[in-house]
Amino acid sequence: MEKKITDKLIIDMLEKRGYLNYSDIDENKAWDLLEEHYDCKVSDQWSRDTYDFYCYPESTADGYEVFITTNDPNRICIGEDVHYYENDLQKEIEQAILDGSDMYIDDLDSGYFMYAVEACYDKMYDNMKEKIENELIEKGYEYEDADEAIA
Repeated sequence: MEKKITDKLIIDMLEKRGYLNYSDIDENKAWDLLEEHYDCKVSDQWSRDTYDFYCYPESTADGYEVFITTNDPNRICIGEDVHYYENDLQKEIEQAILDGSDMYIDDLDSGYFMYAVEACYDKMYDNMKEKIENELIEKGYEYEDADEAIA
């Protein structure tokens, strides 16, 4: 009997290791897997000089809300660390997760944080899927359809 790599086999192996599609997994479990995989941590408890990355809102002198993303809250660079729009924050947080940063995020329920978690989880899931495919190939498995081979 030939050993064939199928989507079902890969998904079953992912599930045995605790990895589900993001839409099927509890948010806390997804975050736990991200913390372990990328060696990152997150907190909403402020502590200056404790974290590698900070993301929090501030008010301008005239009452506008802006968002700060920085590695050092003691040295804010207006041109690089201050964001007027929330949609800029997701990419900054994603990079901090991928870099394995200890992070302070002011609002862990915010859309920009949750979207960053989902994007990083999807990357991790795809990496684990590729890792499993490679493990199967090393064990002598072959793709059921030649078009499915990893590019």
